[in-house]
Amino acid sequence: MNYAEYLARTIYEHLAAGMPVVLASIISQQGSTPRNSGTKMVIGEDSKIYGTIGGGLLESDSIQESARVIAKKKSTFREFELNGTGVGSENMICGGKAAVLLDYIAPTSKNSSFFQSFNDAIAGGSDFYSVTYFGGKNDDLCLAGRSLFLPEGKMIGDSPLPASDVKKLESEMHNISTVEMLTFGDVKVVVDRIRRLKTLYCFGAGHVAVPTAHLASLVGFRVCVLDDRHEFASSSRFPDADRLAIIKDFEHAFEGLDIDSDSFIVILTRGHQFDSIVLEKALRTKAGYIGMISSQKKKEAIFQYLLGKGFTKQALARVHAPIGIKIGAQTPEEIAVSIVAELISLRSGITM
Repeated sequence: MNYAEYLARTIYEHLAAGMPVVLASIISQQGSTPRNSGTKMVIGEDSKIYGTIGGGLLESDSIQESARVIAKKKSTFREFELNGTGVGSENMICGGKAAVLLDYIAPTSKNSSFFQSFNDAIAGGSDFYSVTYFGGKNDDLCLAGRSLFLPEGKMIGDSPLPASDVKKLESEMHNISTVEMLTFGDVKVVVDRIRRLKTLYCFGAGHVAVPTAHLASLVGFRVCVLDDRHEFASSSRFPDADRLAIIKDFEHAFEGLDIDSDSFIVILTRGHQFDSIVLEKALRTKAGYIGMISSQKKKEAIFQYLLGKGFTKQALARVHAPIGIKIGAQTPEEIAVSIVAELISLRSGITM
């Protein structure tokens, strides 16, 4: 389960049990802060937290404030200056500023239905927008509505805005990359872009695949593991995988897969022959990332074979091989760390 799914499900489960929660979200930031805008965590009525917005006093103060939010049943904005002056200071010394929305979510049937739809939208696998509307002042906000803007112009929930402002909102929200607060008259509108999940297709279910799938799931990838061996591609070995596929053989492994630019392909099969088959088929897709575990000698042999089959050097340049960043990894777990670190880097738009 990825982070967005985890928080959405946590909210829904609390509401279904009759318990209110506070959704703490970093709405804006200036300078250096422990986490970026759009980072969220859920705080329960017992002050238990699910997720994190960076730790330290930013998080501690948000937890304390959430108790008051729940007692008042009113959402609020809090601004934090992380300007402690030295390592001995109790304050955070990042030097930046952060604005946090503490959104009170009451355990009503309406909210339960909304967050069920939120979970369904995540499972749908497309980008969408979650919009929360508030009236009142920052320290005494009044919830005015919640809505989801789904693909193809579909909206779920309710909005206090007139139709003309809803159209303006729809045109503006497509320029929002994470989360942003807009103002329409007396209404504050918090727009949160929920991005489509990146899917990791792990071809091969051997020793390196096990920690790789686990770590990838922990950092928010939807994981699909494919192998032709029932005893390897099992739920007991891959409890975090969103999908396990027992394939007939690697020649047919790509059948029925929806691989696009949001797809990451990791090739960890049990032999050079199977790696070569999977890589050839992977290069015919639009996958955003293709990585293959290999030695330099193995890479050269497979690349030479693929050049002979008509692939260009430019096409082969898409392949990350040997896979992973260089950290001197030896064990399956260390190799998995190097692979997932590379996946995170590419997902974040950072080239190593």
